[in-house]
Amino acid sequence: MSRAVPRSRKALALVAGAAALAGPLTLAAPVSAAEAPYSVTPLRFTVEAGGRSCAVDADLYRPAGVDAARPAPAVLATNGFGGSKSDGSTDAIGRAFAERGYVGLVYSGLGFGKSGCLISLDDPEIDGRAAARLVDFLAGDRAADDGTRADFVTRDGAGDPRVGMIGGSYGGAVQLAAASVDPRIDALVPLITWNDLAYSLAPNAADRATPGVFKWQWANGFYLIGEGQPLLVPSLDPSRINSIRCLHFVTDACDTVRLLNSGRYPKAETAKMLAYARSVSPVSYVDRITAPTLIVQGQADSLFTLNEANATYDRLRERGVDTRMIWQSWGHSGGQKPGELDLGQGNLEGSYVGQRILGWFDRYLRKNRAADTGPAFAWYRDWQSGYGTAAEVPALSQRLYLSGDGKLVDDRAKVARGARTYSNWLFPTSHSESSLAGMIGLPDPRPYDTAGTHLGWTSAPLTEPVDLVGAPRATLKVDSPATERVQDSGDADKLVLFAKLYDIAPDGTRTLVNRLVAPVRVPDVTRPFTVELPAVVHRYETGHRLELVIAGSDTAYSGNRGIKPVTVVDAPGNPGTLELPLVQGRVG
Repeated sequence: MSRAVPRSRKALALVAGAAALAGPLTLAAPVSAAEAPYSVTPLRFTVEAGGRSCAVDADLYRPAGVDAARPAPAVLATNGFGGSKSDGSTDAIGRAFAERGYVGLVYSGLGFGKSGCLISLDDPEIDGRAAARLVDFLAGDRAADDGTRADFVTRDGAGDPRVGMIGGSYGGAVQLAAASVDPRIDALVPLITWNDLAYSLAPNAADRATPGVFKWQWANGFYLIGEGQPLLVPSLDPSRINSIRCLHFVTDACDTVRLLNSGRYPKAETAKMLAYARSVSPVSYVDRITAPTLIVQGQADSLFTLNEANATYDRLRERGVDTRMIWQSWGHSGGQKPGELDLGQGNLEGSYVGQRILGWFDRYLRKNRAADTGPAFAWYRDWQSGYGTAAEVPALSQRLYLSGDGKLVDDRAKVARGARTYSNWLFPTSHSESSLAGMIGLPDPRPYDTAGTHLGWTSAPLTEPVDLVGAPRATLKVDSPATERVQDSGDADKLVLFAKLYDIAPDGTRTLVNRLVAPVRVPDVTRPFTVELPAVVHRYETGHRLELVIAGSDTAYSGNRGIKPVTVVDAPGNPGTLELPLVQGRVG
């Protein structure tokens, strides 16, 4: 049964920051309040996915006046992890685009809300195929379970509807999964999502081939949310139940979490874990995606960092897919700034990111060739109005050197010979963030490092503002005899450390930008290794100092097995280095 929805009478105006756009965007304005409302029709689809028959719970948003004679392009969307078609940001997508003349189909992802089947982590062969069946509906080729058909969606050919996808996090990755198995999808807008789930849950910033460091708070928090879905949304649907040991996920997902929690990395089990995590990640199937893609990633996000978006962006562009990327302020760790996109409020025209989304769909769904899809790369900056833009992600542009006296210097000749040592303890002594505290609304202590359990290298006070946009890179060489004796016995015994970059104010206040760290499981302590730190957007003001820190632990991650003292020797002939992607100013 359809229900009429009144249109908003409030006109949405452009914010002052819109002047920062690289060029004017041709936007599709909301339908005026004088026109008839759109309707919303609850639908159910039965699809085959992962060897099971799955019910998909959806809502169809149909603008009044749209029919077979006057079709409109469609927008397909689903929820983030733990949500449903009815949560605030998901149903807001349906409303927002119906107001602007698009047909909307918003659904609860498999295993969530009232949709059936197991949570399969946006597996392209399960979640992607299920989304493709909904594209069949939009093409008019299949009916909903109650017989409803859609003959009012613009088509590019028989069985080929004009359809784009949008959504965040879990609802972002499913777009890439769906586009990898269904080339009919015309445009994608994935927000704050992953490239490689193996890296997301157990990142190793020095070597993707070596298992990383378990991000236990994020991973276990989401695991509990997933396992609790049948309790949160009571259902007798047998397709939602797996087994007593793995209630609501596919078995491989439960096995992955159990192995990571064990702290053990047996070779065969670890290889299987990495293979599975990557099989449900864009890193394994991005080469099959041809749909133009506007990637939006959050700067305040320790779950899926900007590095993940950059990896997807780079690979799509290498293959010639029209791809743009925006680094907005907010992500899974918060960080919402005034005037930024808020999908729950539907403020598309009122935010830079919203305007870019409208321009993207205007170009690829309405086929408006005059629509400006914006610059290749844009980033939110809190020290200046509007977004910065560039034709590419800034490259590393300045190299600093780690001196044996704890200084970070701009000339190899300034490096002093010296050796310094730290040691981890049997419990965490450094803190970046607590994602669990954030999930339940508790305050999170400021980042800290305990004396004797970390080393730092600090620059001289800056003589001008320095703007950093991108991922710094550090090259290090450490000496750890305790690790060297055991590292060949297995990955679990390799040295774990955490690299991070602080902003130190003149009064000594230390700021860890967006609370981000680079976890490392060192492949071999007898050799130098290079660490890709998390990408950030930050201005270091005049008089401030940069400090590179390596620490022996972090409260948000698993750590070393046993005590492993670490010595770093720096000398003019072979110092460690820190490279920075700067768009303004220089250090030193």
